[in-house]
This record gives sequence, structure tokens and C-alpha cells, in this order.
Amino acid sequence: MDLVTRISENFSESAHLKLQAMDALAGPIAAAAERMVQCLKQDRKIMSCGNGGSAADAQHFAAEMLNRFEMERPGLAALALTTDTSTLTSIANDYDYEQVFSKQVRALGQAGDLLLAISTSGNSRNVVAAVRTAQECHVGVIALTGRNGGKMGEILLPADIHICVPAQSTARIQEVHLLILHCLCDAIDCLLMGVE
Repeated sequence: MDLVTRISENFSESAHLKLQAMDALAGPIAAAAERMVQCLKQDRKIMSCGNGGSAADAQHFAAEMLNRFEMERPGLAALALTTDTSTLTSIANDYDYEQVFSKQVRALGQAGDLLLAISTSGNSRNVVAAVRTAQECHVGVIALTGRNGGKMGEILLPADIHICVPAQSTARIQEVHLLILHCLCDAIDCLLMGVE
């Protein structure tokens, strides 16, 4: 096996997918950023959730909002539902893992808040449950998925925003998800801070 060739192929596949998806995803990303800014301007918050690499993405996004992205600005109200191990393990132990995010959304979410729900397949049961709970609580949903959007894509309401990466590979989808999150952070800063 030639590792250099294999690594080069990974770079090429990632770059090709990002360019291929750019036109399809730019509109939904812009719409999501505008919804997030509207939410934040109304003194509401953005909650985020996902599993595994998507949990890391949820935390990454919340950190960029709470601290800063690339420019100095006040912290923005964002909360990753993936970080409190006592809450996660108590819900999973007392009920089941499918409710680890939905119970938090029900307790913490208020009408006008947003949920950034991340799942590469769109089929993560606990993320799907969080989306359903958000909809019941009048919390808007921005779904970040891949493949065909899975179950999440099927249950989204017309007011929800779906950003679906047109790929099958989990690794490639996650790479584009990270770019999308950075695009959202940049767009939010531009809209809030007036950057051209």
C-alpha cells in the first residue's frame, strides 16, 4: 500500500466534495446564519447536539459562539448539550440514551431558541428525538446531515432549515460539516459586526 497516494486521494476527495457541494449548500448555510442572528438578537440561545464526531462539532460551534471566532466580539448565547457528563449519564441510566438530548431541550429550550442538530446519517435516534422535542417546544431546528438526510430530513417542518451534505462517506461528510460550521460562524460575525 502506498500511503502517500492514499493520503493524496483523501485530500482530493475532500476538496472535490467541498467544491461540488458549494452551490447546493451556500443558500441553506446563509439562511441558517440569518436565523441564528435573528435568534441571538432576540436574546435567545442556540443549543447544539450530536454523537461522536458530531458531538465534537456541536461543542466546537458552541465554543466559537461563546468565546469568539476570528474577530473580537462579545460572547454569544450558545450551549452544547453534549458536555455535561452527569446529566448525560443520569438520563441514559434512569431512562435511556435516546432521551439524553431531548430531555435537555425540553428543560432548557424556550420558544424562539434554536437547535443545531448534527448527524452525518440523519438517523441518530437521540438527535431525532431532540428535533421532535424542539418542534413541540417551538424551538427552531437547523439540521446538519449527510447522505439523503435520513429520518431527520423526513420530520423537518417547513420553517426548519436542512443543510445536507451530498456524500456517503462519514469522514467526508464530517469534513464538510466543519467547513459549514466555520461558514456559519463567519457569517454570524459579519451580520452582527457589519463586516463587508
